[in-house]
Amino acid sequence: MTTKESETVEQTGQVAPELDRLNANLAKVEELSSRLVAALSRKKTIPPALQGPSHDLFVKAAAAYLAEMMANPSKILEHQISYWGKSLKHYVEAQQVIAQGKLEAPEDPTPADRRFASELWMHHPFFNFLKQQYLLNAEAMEAAVRDLEGLDDKERKRVEYFTRQIVDMFSPSNFLGTNPEALARAAETDGESLVKGLENLVRDIETNDGDLLVTLADKKAFRVGENLATSEGAVVFRNRMMEVIQYAPMTETVHKTPLIIFPPWINKFYILDLKPQNSMIRWITEQGYTLFVVSWVNPDPSYRDVGMEDYIEEGYLAAINEVKKITGEDQVNAIGYCIAGTTLALTLALMAKRGDNSVKSATFFTTLTDFSDQGEIGVFLNDDFVDGIEKEVTEKGILHAFFMSRTFSFLRSNDLIYVPAIRSYMMGESPPAFDLLYWNGDSTNLPAKMSVQYLRQLCQEDRFSRGEIEILGETLSLKDVKVPVCAVACETDHIAAWPASYDGVCKMGSRSKTFILSESGHIAGIVNPPAKKKYGHYINPDLHGDSLEWKASAEYHQGSWWPYWEGWLSKRSGAMVAARQPGDSQHPVLGPAPGSYVTMRPKP
Repeated sequence: MTTKESETVEQTGQVAPELDRLNANLAKVEELSSRLVAALSRKKTIPPALQGPSHDLFVKAAAAYLAEMMANPSKILEHQISYWGKSLKHYVEAQQVIAQGKLEAPEDPTPADRRFASELWMHHPFFNFLKQQYLLNAEAMEAAVRDLEGLDDKERKRVEYFTRQIVDMFSPSNFLGTNPEALARAAETDGESLVKGLENLVRDIETNDGDLLVTLADKKAFRVGENLATSEGAVVFRNRMMEVIQYAPMTETVHKTPLIIFPPWINKFYILDLKPQNSMIRWITEQGYTLFVVSWVNPDPSYRDVGMEDYIEEGYLAAINEVKKITGEDQVNAIGYCIAGTTLALTLALMAKRGDNSVKSATFFTTLTDFSDQGEIGVFLNDDFVDGIEKEVTEKGILHAFFMSRTFSFLRSNDLIYVPAIRSYMMGESPPAFDLLYWNGDSTNLPAKMSVQYLRQLCQEDRFSRGEIEILGETLSLKDVKVPVCAVACETDHIAAWPASYDGVCKMGSRSKTFILSESGHIAGIVNPPAKKKYGHYINPDLHGDSLEWKASAEYHQGSWWPYWEGWLSKRSGAMVAARQPGDSQHPVLGPAPGSYVTMRPKP
């Protein structure tokens, strides 16, 4: 209690309102703590293999460092002396400023970092000292790992990645006692921000049955079909794997050849229809196309034996067949996004072996078909993780959405874990009403068989690129993909590295190949409507060189790639015909878009 508060109590016999609020908040903390303990008690045991890399990785890194010490001690000493010198120099500079009677920080040469955006990190001597020393430590650790010898490229990437995870986790911004913004907010609100933060923490742990997964967006702000996924259309076909949605035309005439989009089944299709302003689905219909979109089922354990072949036969081939029937056309154009693009390529290879030419052209969004370069996601594709996943899905029948969501979040841990956690748990802020983050948290389960097939045969063994994968009685190769193709990759994609996407396209057997490189990442690079005039793209018709040569000679264009791609597609979509309404006599409307599968939330 402060002197002022004590005087108030002595003079009036009443406790200051601020102290009342503080005591009330402390009482809430006690109540919330009981709920927290109860929620944590429901936490299920997660296999260690799904929590982090095996000890072998750390042993290899330690052995490489020890070998470096023995073989090249001067190199290690150089690292250490450089770090000591920088750290000591900063300490002396900070002391000198204080010795001069100035309550301020010394010169700060560190680069801009969103974690330390507050003015207090820059000017307050204590917090600035913490920040600079942390960044010096981070730099030293990264340099030590980067310069290690005795590790192959794959091991080095993994060591660098998990070192970065450790470094990011220990940022002073992640702890209440060393986060000036959180401390200031707690003081300003008499502890109420910490109470709200604890409420948010308890809510997230209760929601996830004892596990912690940060809520990224206000779940009450959005409802699929009401303020998300609102493009007009109807479900015209349904089986156990999917619903096929036909969207209402927005023009009087449409191209003769229909277009069908196969989205990934790791997330929901409405990333392409978040709101009218950035809806690719709406934009495509506005350009005069009969558009169909597949909405995949969210599997429960009864789908444990569903494999890639079931997605192809009951998904791709069934959807293509029904779209042909509805439109009366012999051919369709198809789009595959991410894993759905990989599977579209498998489907096209299978169709070529069967002599089926139902697909006129194919477009691939951020698709890997050559897995020799697995990109950043590759750190999770070694046996230590995949063995753990195989054991988990064999037991449970599915790979639960929780694991997929957490894995992808850790690929951008500062943006998708630590910063949201700070705002929610330490600042006491409510999650934002952000449609993209809402979608990001709306993940789906994956069937056991399909998960293992994809991870083993495609990601690890790269069988498709090698021409060795067997699907539905046929041995398939990328060379079997012979229809005209257009592939769109994204420059900073952390899931499907663009050079690997390019390599896969180059190995396809198509005579007509187009490759577009969009700026930005896996989502923003694709969902990039022309009206925003935000991210540009690169185009180069010559695909004979490697990816670096292709980009070096590519022409940069401002703005979205959508219009360029639509020009490519229109040439392969036939003459204009009268617009088609959803369904026909043999395909009655089963319900309005976005359908029922997209809102399914099965429990394992």
